[in-house]
Amino acid sequence: MFRAPALSSKTSSSTPSFRRLNGLSSLQKRSFSTKGPSEGTFLDQVKMYFDKAASYTNYPPGLLKQIETCDNMIEVAFPVRMSPDSHDYEIFQGWRAEHSHHRLPTKGGIRYSEHVDQDEVKALAALMTFKCALVDVPFGGAKGAVKIDPKKYSEHQLELITKAYAQVLIDKNFISPGLDVPAPDMGTGPREMGWIMQTYKTIHPGNIDAIACITGKPVTHGGIRGRTTATGLGVYFCVREALAHPHVSKVTGLSSDLKGKKVIVQGLGNVGYHAANFCYKNGMKIVGLIEYNGGIYNEDGIVPDEALKHFQQHKSLAGFSGARFFGNGKEILELPADVLIPAALEGQITPENAPNIKAKLIVEGANGPTTPKASEILLSKGVFLVPDVLANAGGVTVSYFEWLKNLSHVRFGRMTKRYEQAKWTELLNTLEGGKALSADERKKMVYGAGEEDLVNSGLEETMINSFEEVINMSLKKKCDMRTAAFIVAIEKVANTYLDLGI
Repeated sequence: MFRAPALSSKTSSSTPSFRRLNGLSSLQKRSFSTKGPSEGTFLDQVKMYFDKAASYTNYPPGLLKQIETCDNMIEVAFPVRMSPDSHDYEIFQGWRAEHSHHRLPTKGGIRYSEHVDQDEVKALAALMTFKCALVDVPFGGAKGAVKIDPKKYSEHQLELITKAYAQVLIDKNFISPGLDVPAPDMGTGPREMGWIMQTYKTIHPGNIDAIACITGKPVTHGGIRGRTTATGLGVYFCVREALAHPHVSKVTGLSSDLKGKKVIVQGLGNVGYHAANFCYKNGMKIVGLIEYNGGIYNEDGIVPDEALKHFQQHKSLAGFSGARFFGNGKEILELPADVLIPAALEGQITPENAPNIKAKLIVEGANGPTTPKASEILLSKGVFLVPDVLANAGGVTVSYFEWLKNLSHVRFGRMTKRYEQAKWTELLNTLEGGKALSADERKKMVYGAGEEDLVNSGLEETMINSFEEVINMSLKKKCDMRTAAFIVAIEKVANTYLDLGI
């Protein structure tokens, strides 16, 4: 079950024709400025959360140390000739961490960012282990990254970089349907996943399960409907479940009714936009939207689709009609709202701004957006915080569904949809009696579930059950939701090891 640790792969940059990359990315830097050094690195914070939760358990110290430790880490430096007319090469630095092999394959995204480093990759891989355990997805945690600004390269150049990175990982057995299955993350998407899949299929042409080597692919190449919206939808489900729970109402004073609740969302990327849109479509009022170069606020409400369209056209939210623009978008975090969804980068809510935050419910769409000291301040103010390890687990949940689809080689719903329609049609024909239903009413009732319907149903079931499990643990142990989430995850991983006799 365990794999031998991989040796670090490094390529010398002393040869004159090689040059290293540098420079900062406006996309990844985001102006969201992250936490200061006083609270340690992101990895330090994850370890702090783990240690706090572990203190609530009775597992042997050695077993807890095994759960906390990263099993496998590879660092690579690989050359890419960016132009066929040049003999010059650029050297790219990358990593892949497999945090836990208690279950295989390991699972985690690939990040493109100039600010990423080895510690961040290890921290994100650890979070993936706990996230997968928390939502009962049978994977160990992993994470990968390449230290680049994707905005500085053409599509063709990004394809060359992605395929070169994939090849070195495949060569070292860090991509495989049964060992390690990557997915998109910040700076990557279905396009890059398709390139990686094609690279794997080229190297392993006879592997019938080759497309299961990666998730988050285009639907036309084995991807799954609903994957793009999955993380944002999972965040929305956590918002809804939190507001509906009597304990949350007692802590925050917020009613359970979604309608009219004021929401601020930081980040208009894949997670933030879809979280905002699902909240909006279910009657909530989006009063604030924040991007890396500024944000907008309107207490009367903002339509997410219109804001996104404006941002895509103008590369900024400045000038959006009917809303006040803030050049420093982080100021909007402190404006009046009922719900705050930080869905950008880590370290956005700090001891400096936490005392001024007015939202009573915070649901973390990003990884690590709230520092430990900021969390303590918020909890002391009666804020209810749903942690990232739970709230943004929708993406890996639906990635699991995609992996299952790839291994079964059949689209969800293909075998049952028409049968369901025929069954409900016959039932309605029997029950209608003297009053016939309208065509629209009949269509809604006899509609057979397609792939996206089944995916969203499975995601909703997963998020509801996981939220209930965490809040019940929180009440049982009299601890905050983040600690409770880590306790639940640690127990599941520990029991897996113990069941295997380890």
